[in-house]
Amino acid sequence: MYKAVYLSPMIPSYNIAETSRFFVELFSFTPFLNTDNYAVLFKDHLSIHILNAGTDIGEMEFYLEVDAIDKLWESIKDKLDDMKVRAPFDREYGMRELHIIIPHTKTLMFVGQAIKK
Repeated sequence: MYKAVYLSPMIPSYNIAETSRFFVELFSFTPFLNTDNYAVLFKDHLSIHILNAGTDIGEMEFYLEVDAIDKLWESIKDKLDDMKVRAPFDREYGMRELHIIIPHTKTLMFVGQAIKK
């Protein structure tokens, strides 16, 4: 058998540059590849691929688990103008989450941290 190392989301975007900027400026991802048609960004051991969206794309979602959601929120909340966002809140399944629609996409990003008991 094989060992899965990680799984990278591939996000269709109507504006690759602006979607990349969202991840770089808010979540400190680093650009690795950046062309008009494709971008790859890294943070720690994670990667995100951003590609041109077709005219009729479906919606997608993904979950980024972090170790300090409230600190992250304090560092990004003033940069979220004109974005659809839900501020951090506690979930019944033991996670504290915030939700953001990623700019120029049909992608909902969940950001969460386990609630310490």
